[in-house]
Amino acid sequence: MLCSRCGRTICGECQQQAPVGSRCPECVRELAQEQRTLHRETRVAHGGPRTAVGVRMRQWLAQPAPVTIAIIAVTAIVGALQILPGDLSGSLLYFLGYSLAEPWRFVTYALVHASVLHLAFNMLVLYMVGPSIEERIGKLPFLAAYVVSAAGAAVAVSWLTPMSAVVGASGAIYALFGMMIGMQRMIGRVQPALLVMVGINLVITFMFGGISWPAHVGGLVIGLALGFGIGAVHKRMRGDQATKAAWLVIGGVTLVLAALFAIRIALIL
Repeated sequence: MLCSRCGRTICGECQQQAPVGSRCPECVRELAQEQRTLHRETRVAHGGPRTAVGVRMRQWLAQPAPVTIAIIAVTAIVGALQILPGDLSGSLLYFLGYSLAEPWRFVTYALVHASVLHLAFNMLVLYMVGPSIEERIGKLPFLAAYVVSAAGAAVAVSWLTPMSAVVGASGAIYALFGMMIGMQRMIGRVQPALLVMVGINLVITFMFGGISWPAHVGGLVIGLALGFGIGAVHKRMRGDQATKAAWLVIGGVTLVLAALFAIRIALIL
């Protein structure tokens, strides 16, 4: 049995059940310490609860994976707007879908989807994979990694199929797969089920038409870079030091992607 958070091997007696998979004793202790630290820092910073909104906000942030849930909620709201009658769906696709000419769409395209099934599958995988990564690297670093992953997948599209129409969070989802693989490989051992899942999805990517393989493959490569970098950090550091170093990894990947995008634009001009 492997820990769903770090990939370490754990025995049946030592494992503890988590919302998704099982966790090793080391991760259970780390999470407990992080929750105690967060609670203590929150009370010091705010002097205790002052308003009902403040209390609810801190309670929400104290949940295991608030950023993952927030991303799912926002994406689901946009998906719900897409199925309303009228021209709203077309407008959302037009203004939020991928476009090489408007760089902000390198992120917004991840909010719109081609169908309800497309949306449901991506959000299901995000719910399965996101919480363990968010708990490992922290809330804000996870949000940054997700946004950078979506943008990075769009950069891959801009190089390989620049004029194609691309929508959906699949590129960012593949990046999360890559992050899981990279972090598990650096800290422990990669779960075979994870490799099988990624392999099956890659086969599907190339078997059927209408799927943006550059977004999927590009997202996976970016996720691997983030995962191996952040995994190496967490193998050697803990606490605030690990978080700061993780930010450096994310920042480094962001700079590389920005450079690739700038070169692509320069070649077009």
